Amino acid sequence: MEELINEFRCMVGAYYGVKSMDEYEVKEYVLYDIKKYIIDFVENNKIDDFDYYKEAESVKEKVSNITKLQDSIIILSRIDAPLDLILMIKKKLKNIKK
Repeated sequence: MEELINEFRCMVGAYYGVKSMDEYEVKEYVLYDIKKYIIDFVENNKIDDFDYYKEAESVKEKVSNITKLQDSIIILSRIDAPLDLILMIKKKLKNIKK
């Protein structure tokens, strides 16, 4: 069960990581794809007594931007997102870590 929760957190982190990429002009399309990916995951992996909305808000508020961007690289590769976005995120992470 903990594995499913961590996977959910990673997906939500990826969503907010991409959302923070203001320099990517068509991020709305990618955000839609991530949102669909999350919805499919939740529908196929019901966790008893787990508040998905509360956990998503917790990730949004408490997880660092670096972690969200790292999560986004993981999830974007799974959903065949545009390579230019992945490279842009990697560049942003590199600049943040300096």
